[in-house]
Amino acid sequence: MSKNELRSSGECRRHGFANGCGLNALEENTLIFGKHINRYYIKHAPLLLVGIAALVFVDYFQLILPELYRIVVNGMNGSLVEVGGELVPFTMDVLLNEVCRRAIVVILVMVVGRFLWRVSFYGAAIKVETDLRNHMFDHCKNLSQEYFQVNKVGNLMSLFTNDLDTIQECFGDGILMFADALFLGLLAFFKMWNMDRRLTGLSMIPMVILFLIGTVLFKAMKAKWEVRQEAFSRLSDFSQENFSGIAVIKAFVKEYLELKEFEKLNRENEDINVAYTRISMLLDCLTFLLVESVICVILGYGGYLVYCGRFDAGQLMEYIVYFNSIIWPVMAVSMLIEKTSRGKASLKRISELLDAEITVKDREDVTQLRDMKGEIEFRHLTFRYPDGETDALKDVSFTIHAGESVGVVGRTGSGKTILVDLILRAYNVPDGTLFIDGHDVNTVSIRSVREGCSYVPQDNFLFSDTIENNISFAVDEVDDALVERAAKLSDVHDDIVDFTAGYRTVLGERGVTVSGGQKQRISIARALIKESAILILDDSVSAVDMKTEKIILKNLLENRRGRTTILIAHRISTVEHMDKIIFIDEGRVRAVGSHETLYENCADYRHMVDLQRMEEEEGGEADV
Repeated sequence: MSKNELRSSGECRRHGFANGCGLNALEENTLIFGKHINRYYIKHAPLLLVGIAALVFVDYFQLILPELYRIVVNGMNGSLVEVGGELVPFTMDVLLNEVCRRAIVVILVMVVGRFLWRVSFYGAAIKVETDLRNHMFDHCKNLSQEYFQVNKVGNLMSLFTNDLDTIQECFGDGILMFADALFLGLLAFFKMWNMDRRLTGLSMIPMVILFLIGTVLFKAMKAKWEVRQEAFSRLSDFSQENFSGIAVIKAFVKEYLELKEFEKLNRENEDINVAYTRISMLLDCLTFLLVESVICVILGYGGYLVYCGRFDAGQLMEYIVYFNSIIWPVMAVSMLIEKTSRGKASLKRISELLDAEITVKDREDVTQLRDMKGEIEFRHLTFRYPDGETDALKDVSFTIHAGESVGVVGRTGSGKTILVDLILRAYNVPDGTLFIDGHDVNTVSIRSVREGCSYVPQDNFLFSDTIENNISFAVDEVDDALVERAAKLSDVHDDIVDFTAGYRTVLGERGVTVSGGQKQRISIARALIKESAILILDDSVSAVDMKTEKIILKNLLENRRGRTTILIAHRISTVEHMDKIIFIDEGRVRAVGSHETLYENCADYRHMVDLQRMEEEEGGEADV
């Protein structure tokens, strides 16, 4: 067989006709192990064993073909052919019975075997990717807010896309490559060794060199792949932020500057990819060089053996086909090294996510808080953010009785939001400092606390879904009557029915297709439909006009009698009719009481009220 014929045989491999996996497939294969991946080898062991068994059958029967080639070549040369250990003339019966019939059996076994190992290996790989993605998502939703403040969305999305794709390739194709290389390589080597030991030894020298070169390049390739993934994450982060903030970019006419910054990150990503590709291509070129050098050895020394009479033409053909079969295992070893570097780098990044500590979690002995009444008590609570340098709350003490409507006011940055975040268990609090219905929040489950609360955050987040589904998100089943009632209470019903599709109007990403006031009112409706014991609104009517604000507040006070309502606001007029007002400044609760009591007894509160009245009268702004 000539070099061109060998290359043609390689082309067959690329399309899966020779041994079930080719050079293109090699470029996507790897085999990795690690804490978060090892259990899947055990979980899917039966499926993998079926695939390995099918692969071994394919490899064994595939190596029958070189014997058939030897019979045909010797028969065409007019020589006697060996059949069943006897030399017989090459006749049509021999061709049909000993060559064609056996070839058909081999082909059928290989077709069935390939189907089985493809279903087994690739099916297991897809299951692993699905399980791992579910595990990652489940872990992410349990991580604290602190984690997401440090790790950007773009970086996390790259883990769920690029890195998981790499893991899938590593798992299924890696096992395939390793098993096929092991069994096919050993079987072919054994047959080559039995035919001529010296020729086989000479043929393996370049293969050993190739293995050593791949081992040296492994660390460099692994490091480059880690850098590449980090660069891709930065690019994803930048793109995600720009698409989310496209309105701001256009408003400030910063498209050109953002484009230049994107080009910079894209160029960085390109340079890193080129650097990795150079090392990868160096390994590929060395592999091709060393494999081709073996062809020269076989043709040279093998031709000499034919000349000396130790081989005949059919045996040389048989030997070349055996080596053609072993090219795949040898190249697989080098590609295993290259792809393992990628797989380990991606697994490391995923492991960092899965190993991230869940800091806000239940203790082992917690109980369920049932039939929440809505009483909240702070006892000398002092809180500092995990990465903070100063206390955000200092010696906070007050009580909210069940069924009260409470306003929380204070200057920007005074600690109003963190106060309600602690009620929702977004952060950990010291024992004995925060109680709900008389229970220390650390002794009851986080889920039961949050199930008893409804929350409207400052940043009103809406899903890219229908208005109806956004409002009913807080309940298990969609009830049109309840959805409409909640919308009316939040004074957004009339706006919704004006839309062409009404409640089935699909909102854009993060609710971009509705105004700020409409977004706030839809968020309020989502909280109201839950009818929870505690309702928390964090500056949730700031984007509506005074008339709409009064309607919403009136509906809240009338429809939530007997249930606790906490309303954070900047405008005193928003909370002055509440049962009590908590005035907080620089992390300390300065006063608690009705609007009249605070105005008479708290100078800072009175100053804030007077400034806001001046602002309303003069139509200007006051820094409060």
